[in-house]
Amino acid sequence: ERRVVESGGGLVQAGGSLRLSCVASGFNLDDYEIGWFRQAPGKEREAVSCVSTRTGRLYYEDSVKGRFTISSENAENTVYLQMDSLKPEDTAVYYCARDVAIRYTDCSAENASWGQGTQVTVSS
Repeated sequence: ERRVVESGGGLVQAGGSLRLSCVASGFNLDDYEIGWFRQAPGKEREAVSCVSTRTGRLYYEDSVKGRFTISSENAENTVYLQMDSLKPEDTAVYYCARDVAIRYTDCSAENASWGQGTQVTVSS
């Protein structure tokens, strides 16, 4: 069974950092493009950052550029999202998705499979 499981969320003060982990099982990271998405209360789910470990292609949403870094460790079959300089508006449930599509201007989750999500709360 192909699964992704997120962890690493929590409560942090504005300006702080968190690192989210997405552990993949049942497949290799190079087989699919992987993405981090988030959904805040009352808002639609949005792409935050996506990666192709096979090609090195990356996507970052504009509001997180320079603050968030996506990375991977193939030996651990894990994709990370390092989040620095966190802001209250980053508060959301963060989801890892398998089989996203990195495009020129966005990252699509049209055919993606999802993890259960991890809550990130940034206090002001």
